[in-house]
Amino acid sequence: MPLVLLIEDNADARDALRVLLELDGYDVEAAGDGAQGLEIARAKTPAVALIDIGLPGMDGYEVARRLRAMAGPRAYLVALTGYSDPDDRRRAEEAGFDAHVVKPVDPEELTRLLTRLGAPGPGSRG
Repeated sequence: MPLVLLIEDNADARDALRVLLELDGYDVEAAGDGAQGLEIARAKTPAVALIDIGLPGMDGYEVARRLRAMAGPRAYLVALTGYSDPDDRRRAEEAGFDAHVVKPVDPEELTRLLTRLGAPGPGSRG
């Protein structure tokens, strides 16, 4: 099953997304901050990383840049943000993100996105 790395500092949002992803058949490793997320990425090989832009300390843009600099298979990076402004999308793209999802996350949209990125879950509803 595809491994999804979820980096989200809000515990409620992290738990809700984890459940959604697990229901769609994904293996999920979750982190509450960027440093913890990078540790998980070094130890495991995620197919996709969902990263909150507004992380405390090391923000999501920096996490994306560091993930892109790591050796090994390239994960798809998805920015999770409350902002849909074109400048925010451009900044996410420049940091190395492959996609940009505005919160609150629509479960069907997320399922379609993961399928489009080539990481369909075995139980995918899409």
